[in-house]
Amino acid sequence: MNSFEKRQEGFEKKFALDEEHKFKAFARRNKLLGLWVAEKLGITGDAASAYAKEVVTADFEQPGDDDVLQKVMRDLTAKGVALTEQQVRAQMDMLLADAVAQVKAGT
Repeated sequence: MNSFEKRQEGFEKKFALDEEHKFKAFARRNKLLGLWVAEKLGITGDAASAYAKEVVTADFEQPGDDDVLQKVMRDLTAKGVALTEQQVRAQMDMLLADAVAQVKAGT
């Protein structure tokens, strides 16, 4: 294997690792969002954990964050919790920063 092939292989491995970390960070963010929304909905304990899993699963419906946002907004509206999309998006952004830090730290 020549140096070009080694370098190419290194870039491919780094790309794969970066994508894995990105996936984990978004999944972690969605779990944290689910727990935050569960609290707003008055859901606690195992039910809150189950709700957080539903939020994580909702992310697989379509690309991007819209599927997650739509799910939590529907749930919040159904329970009469007055939060705007902008407030939820701001929380998602904040939680993503926390999730990235957690994934980098391996926690």
